[in-house]
Amino acid sequence: MDSLFSESYEASRARFLLDCERLAPMWASSRLEAHRLKNFPDLSIDWLWAEPHKKENIVLISTAEHGIEGYVGSAMLKLFMDEFAPHINHETTGLLLVHAINPWGMKHHKRVTSNHVDLNRNFIYDGVFSPQINPAYDTLLDFLSPDHPVRSLSAETLPFYANAIRYMVSPGKAKVQEATLLGQHRDAQGVYYGGMEYQEETIVLMELYRQALAEYQNFIQVDIHTGYGPRYQMSVIIPPLDPTSSSEAMRKFNYPLVQKIDADEFYAISGDMGEYIYRLRDAEFPSKNVFACGFEFGTYGDSLPALLRSLQMTILENQLRHHGAVSPRAEKEILADYEEMFLPSEAKWRKKAQMDGRLAFKGILKAHNLL
Repeated sequence: MDSLFSESYEASRARFLLDCERLAPMWASSRLEAHRLKNFPDLSIDWLWAEPHKKENIVLISTAEHGIEGYVGSAMLKLFMDEFAPHINHETTGLLLVHAINPWGMKHHKRVTSNHVDLNRNFIYDGVFSPQINPAYDTLLDFLSPDHPVRSLSAETLPFYANAIRYMVSPGKAKVQEATLLGQHRDAQGVYYGGMEYQEETIVLMELYRQALAEYQNFIQVDIHTGYGPRYQMSVIIPPLDPTSSSEAMRKFNYPLVQKIDADEFYAISGDMGEYIYRLRDAEFPSKNVFACGFEFGTYGDSLPALLRSLQMTILENQLRHHGAVSPRAEKEILADYEEMFLPSEAKWRKKAQMDGRLAFKGILKAHNLL
């Protein structure tokens, strides 16, 4: 396994804490902080504040909002700490490095929290978790949330594709995508469930955002994700509230693929972390400058067959978690494919991911005059 990619949550956390000890003396002051999960005190969200003499800029790197995606996130965080953090101006630029927003999900190789909440559908700015959003979800409920034990992958594939083709015709591909990915607050056992209240992990990040925006004039965040987009080309994704167009951002960052988080370029999300940051800035810190983005490392690919495969594995893993499988073999094959959807084992993929992460970090930091 590539040395950047940790094999467990515990190994990733231990490495992060050691790297923090190495980096911390470069700044005027620093401190490590942690939030232990209330129901799992052996698991924690950990973060480093590295503070400059003059608090002008803050760079926030965060990982594992979707727990299983934290393994690639950990690799990118390590790359940033090794190759970029030492070269940032330590007199004017601080760091806020967050390891494992969703440590339970990272440890257990799940996207969601122990409460089955997708944290990137939980950052609802006004705190109104309306069951009325995403009415398209109800029309596809039987398809998206089967209520029987998983059979073998081969046995589940034919009915899945038969239903997928039927729904692609009517109500249509756009509605299927909206129903699946937007997020929903009505089916607690369904896919992309955003919860009915703020989760403790969400509250921790909200408090960190507020503190960073209060203390620094310029706020730059990169949050690391995997699973969606071209297999060998990471996408930089930008919330729709950012005024920069994707084409402008590609030129500005000298990076080949930047997309807005909307139905036209990427897909729409309700309760997105990045959108929350912009809304918080607009409401409470209007004089501050914000740029928040995500790195999205595609895995299966972006062709229609790849997108359908991704949807099938999302549904099957969710079905497995709530209803079990008819055999250990069926469970094993589902979980193996699910793992590949967020942490590909292919050496070529991992090498390209590192190249893309390096190129995007360099472009964003240089564009903000931080290198």
